[in-house]
Amino acid sequence: MQNQKRVVIDYVSPQVNCGEFFIKRIVNEVVNINAHVLVDGHDVIAASILYKHEKEKTWSETRMHLTTNDEWLGSFTVLKQGFYTYKVEGWVDHALNWQHGIERKIEDGQHVKSELLEGATYLKPLLKKATKVEQDYLQSCIDAFENEAHYDKAIKEAQSKELHNIFVKYPEKDLANSSIDLKVYVDRKKARFSTWYEFFPRSASEKKGVHGTFKDCERLLPRVAKMGFDTLYFPPVHPIGEVNRKGKNNTTNAQPGDVGSAWGIGSKHGGHKDLHPELGTVEDFKNLIIKAKELNIEIAMDYALQAAPDHPWVKEHPDWFKWRPDGTVQYAENPPKKYQDILPIYWESKDYKNLWKECLDTMLYWIDCGVYVFRIDNPHTKPYYFWNWLISEVKKKHQDVIFLAEAFTRPKVMKQLAKQGYTQSYSYFTWRDSKQEFIEYMNELTQTDQREFMQPNFWPNTPDINPYHLQGANEAKYLQRYALAATLSSSIGIYGPVFEQMIDEAIPGKEEYYMSEKFQLCHYDWFKENKLTLLISKINQIRHEHEALQQTNNIKFCTIENDNLLAFYKWNQERTNELLIIISLDPYYPQRGTVKLPLEDLKVRAGQHLRMSDLVTGSSYNWYGEWNYIELHPSLPFHIFKINK
Repeated sequence: MQNQKRVVIDYVSPQVNCGEFFIKRIVNEVVNINAHVLVDGHDVIAASILYKHEKEKTWSETRMHLTTNDEWLGSFTVLKQGFYTYKVEGWVDHALNWQHGIERKIEDGQHVKSELLEGATYLKPLLKKATKVEQDYLQSCIDAFENEAHYDKAIKEAQSKELHNIFVKYPEKDLANSSIDLKVYVDRKKARFSTWYEFFPRSASEKKGVHGTFKDCERLLPRVAKMGFDTLYFPPVHPIGEVNRKGKNNTTNAQPGDVGSAWGIGSKHGGHKDLHPELGTVEDFKNLIIKAKELNIEIAMDYALQAAPDHPWVKEHPDWFKWRPDGTVQYAENPPKKYQDILPIYWESKDYKNLWKECLDTMLYWIDCGVYVFRIDNPHTKPYYFWNWLISEVKKKHQDVIFLAEAFTRPKVMKQLAKQGYTQSYSYFTWRDSKQEFIEYMNELTQTDQREFMQPNFWPNTPDINPYHLQGANEAKYLQRYALAATLSSSIGIYGPVFEQMIDEAIPGKEEYYMSEKFQLCHYDWFKENKLTLLISKINQIRHEHEALQQTNNIKFCTIENDNLLAFYKWNQERTNELLIIISLDPYYPQRGTVKLPLEDLKVRAGQHLRMSDLVTGSSYNWYGEWNYIELHPSLPFHIFKINK
């Protein structure tokens, strides 16, 4: 037999895959809830959001309000890291229904003696819940309702706002119904806002041709901090295989002295829990982590689950690899790319439990060393459910750990990795280059359900990707690309010093660096300064000072009738920090246009004076009206305006 619940709760959002996966927030963010709540007939109904942290036993409650067409809205703020559970509850509110009915009858001039007596029955149960002041008020109402001599007072109080507020405060939820329990995972701020800098430690030496060390990396920390980066990411720092080692420029035959690919992990010197001996010791690495933290920089490690042919795992755990009938193992391939120096792990191994445990133990080992940020290499080539398990196990003990998915692959694959628990994801920004492409991609990321579970990380370049639009590009193009990444997304990264020194020689016809650092030592003038280093530092400073740029989703594109000018408005959660960003997409010629301000969003009147402060140059301008003229030159192809009302 069906139950007597009457209130229907439908289309609760946000949720992912009907609640199969959790949505994501950071500490102190608001979760806005929308639900369809309806009932048969015309009774007054009410709805609430119930929520609690995983370590709390009792539910907190916040009331929702009706908008239109049976849609109810409400919100709650997440204050602690970890999981929150939330659900929507709805009920027929008989007390409010009574008050609504008696108001109509009194307005119609009807005598409501019987209705007042009925009202007293709704008030009496509230005496046990109310405060002393409220109890006195309720008792006076009851006395008036039950004594016709006080009729005038009774009908006045029956319609009063004070009584209405008490009914709302202490609802009687007879036959309440609720939605399914849904989850939100709350992370630390860095999950949403991070600024990454990548370099190869082995290229950090002051002397050309000499292998860099962690001590050399310490020397470079002040430079990274000065440029405004808070995350320093290293490609793999483990021993590199000697069997099938790659030579310079990805040749298959290494010459004496060739250092090989850092991703060909494992040799006689150890595997994933070991460090390349020429980089230094574990103590050296821990000291580097400590020195970085003193400058507000976190060290991010590469977590690459693959093995060189001479990795210790190959002999100690042969079942973790798939052997062919002739006794060889198929090396890794991503046609047309071939990785003869890498053996892929066999994830269907019968010994998978020990394999998974070793993978978890490896990550926990580096966490114990002080690493809390990991860039995961090629996660889409490993089982999704493995990642769900590993990330969940790590988060049980270490909530601060952040996982960046390096997966430049199909859209649904990237989404699935985010749903399974990845904190951040590489993105298609690297290849987007036109105004329409940027608008379409940002709307996909921020105006669909992706905003609830996927945090993009925008990289203009990586050691793997030298995009065509940067090959032979001028300084203005590099400035444009960094400004785009840094203002569109709250998490960004560059591979340096290749980016800021505009080192862009490519293999002809490919988006790959010629003489790639992936396969050789490189020597740089690490303390070389130019316009790019200056403006990257300035932009990063602005990002750290303005909350509007510390999130991705609050963005609205503004009309500007020029395909070479991109304009957008960004704001923080409380709208206490509002920015207007305008970027020229033309690296060669000046571009002009008239931008339409989003006056309704800004809550200003047409013609109201706005003070626009250019955060890059320090200049200020008075803007009047909805449309305002803009002109940008390649020498400084962007404006970042703070809007002062």
